[in-house]
Parts: sequence; structure tokens; C-alpha cells
Amino acid sequence: MSVVLPPAAWRDRAGLAALCAALDAGADGARFVGGVVRDTLLGLPVHDIDIATRFGPQAVIERVRAAGLKAVPTGLAHGTITAVLPDGPVEVTTLRRDVSTDGRHAEVAFTDDWREDAARRDFTINALYADPSSGAVHDYFGGLDDLAVRRVRFIGDPLQRIAEDHLRILRFFRFSARFGAAIDPGGLAACTARANDLMALSRERVADELLKLLVAAAAPETVALMIAHGIFRPVLPEIISADRLARVATFERAVGLPPHAIRRLAALLPDDPALADTIGARLKLSNAQRKRLIAAVEPVLATPRALAYQLGLEGAADRLALHAAADEALSSWRIIADWPVPRLPLSGGELVARGLRKGPDVARTLRAIEARWVAEDFPGGDRFAAIRDEGVAQALAALNSA
Repeated sequence: MSVVLPPAAWRDRAGLAALCAALDAGADGARFVGGVVRDTLLGLPVHDIDIATRFGPQAVIERVRAAGLKAVPTGLAHGTITAVLPDGPVEVTTLRRDVSTDGRHAEVAFTDDWREDAARRDFTINALYADPSSGAVHDYFGGLDDLAVRRVRFIGDPLQRIAEDHLRILRFFRFSARFGAAIDPGGLAACTARANDLMALSRERVADELLKLLVAAAAPETVALMIAHGIFRPVLPEIISADRLARVATFERAVGLPPHAIRRLAALLPDDPALADTIGARLKLSNAQRKRLIAAVEPVLATPRALAYQLGLEGAADRLALHAAADEALSSWRIIADWPVPRLPLSGGELVARGLRKGPDVARTLRAIEARWVAEDFPGGDRFAAIRDEGVAQALAALNSA
């Protein structure tokens, strides 16, 4: 039975029809490929559009520009041109076959054979092509059958596919966590056998896949399986349990927060800020990500409002999800979810006007007043004025007695 793409909003994007016409899509010169086909068949939102074509990169550039569209040579060596459409970029890649691979990089040659191009892809569900005009889906390796039962399966020999690109180990688990109803046993066995291959990858590539995996629908169950099979041991041996990850996922669902990768990564680590910093550096996380990871694993709880003031709402959610009991986390979040986090109603200039010296004296007094204000649950009006006046009086007395 033939399968065609159902109607989808992305198919009406401005400029897409012109791009497909420029690539002779009606004469089988180009097809949609990969995630755009897979997700459309599943009824999921599509963000990125990829097109495979029989034309070489230079011909693609010429045809795209002749159609009045901008062509950017983003990956000429691998045959990829980015066509810039009014509604966003579309990647156009010449059909390829692998000439040599080393587990990290591939040397490719261009081809005009659709099956050859499909054969070098990782999973059957990612090797689906669709004709832009008719929507007819082309499937060379049983991807439609696998998609029907939500099975993530390597194309061909899993061990060979992993040898070609070691990152496919993590991609197997990420796609399984997103789509898989049950883990494919052949893929699991191959990933387990070749887990040490992950050590050859850059930590940036590991981090990118891991953070995507952690926000997938079945991340807690998948990560638990990965731990049981020693997948993390070569690159993140500190990850030894997924129990807290499951608790964090439950908290996020209960309070309506979207899954957050750094919060979930923190759930997998020991409560050791120094170690979290080390892991953040190892994974080449951004400074903001490392700071959040460190703050999340700090096993210190305060009143809900104090947490929100000190860490922001997201940071407070991290700390509550990781360190509070389930009922306490939920009740605490309800207190702060819609609370407008205040700012200290006092400036250093006001303290100088009251007789304090600029510099350390002002900073120290501000901190003391702020700490008392937070401890008393952010009072305003006369009570804050009293806290302020007492703080200034104590600071001036200390200066006069020095």
C-alpha cells in the first residue's frame, strides 16, 4: 500500500514551492527527507525542513539563486547548501555515499542513487523520503513498519553503523526515548558492546546529544536502561542512578513546567557543587548552564520565596525538584509560581546619603539589611523602614567605634 504525506502547515511555507521547482522535484530531482517526513507522518510539529537532491552542490547553488532565493554554502564538502526562504532556512544536500569513516568524521562521495543515500543514514525511521509534488513516501529499509510500532532500528548491521559514527550510540537512545515504544534489542546489544567508543567523541557532541535526550518523553526510563548497561561509564561515570530524574520529571509534569535539560542533568549527579562544576567543564557547557547546574545540586533549601528571590523561579524549581520531598516541592511551588519576585527597595546611594562611606561599608550594610528583609519574608512599608534604619544605625555605630 502506498503512503503519502498528510497535509501539514510547513508544506505551504513561502518560497518552498519555488525551491522545489528549481530542483526539478517533479522530475524526481529532489525529495523531502528525514525528520520532516517522519514527524509529519506522526502528526508532530515540524521545525526543520531537509531536502535531498540528485544535483551537485554547485548546481544547487545556481538553481536556488536562479529562483530568486539566497543560497549559503554551509557544508560544501558534505554537499549541503542552505536555501534561505522567507519563513526560514531549508537545508539542501546532494545524495551521498560514504567513502571512509573513522567513527567521528566521514569522507563522502556524491551519487544519484536514492537507495545509496538512504543506506548511509542511521535509523530506518530517518531514511524516509517524500516527493514534494505528490507526497508519495519512499521507504528502502522498512522505516514505515518501524514507525508504525514506534521502533528505532539501525539500518543494516548496528555494530557497523556505530563504527561509522560513534555518536549513533547516544542518538539511538535519544530517538528511542522520543519515539520508541520499546527498545530494539539488537540496537541495545550493539550500543552496550561499543559504549567505550564514546570516549573518542568530543565532549561537545556528547553534551549536545545528552541534553536533547534528557528532555525526551521517556528520558527517565531510557536513562535508567543506559545506566544498567554501562553506557555512561566511559564518559560520565558519575551517573549511577536515574531515580531522582524520575522524581524531577514527575514534578515538572505536576506543576506544568516544560522539561529542562540542565535541571534533569543535575538530577543525575551527586549533591556536590564542585563535582557539578567539573562535569560542566568536561561537557563544555556554557557559563550560564554551569552556574545553573552548580546551584541546582546544592542541597540547601530555604523558604519558597527566599529560594525564588535568591535563585529566580527556574532556579527555585530546580532546587525544589531535586531536594524537597514530593509534597513539599509541590506546595512550595504553588506559593511562588505566580509571585512577582521583588527587588530590595534600597540602593547604595541612599545609604551614602545617610552617612555611610562608599565601598565595603555600603556593600556590607546592604547585605545585612537584605538578609533580614528576606528572613522576615519581604515586608514593606513601616517594617522595611525599621529594618533599614536599624541596619544603618548599627553600621554607623560600628564605624564610630572603630
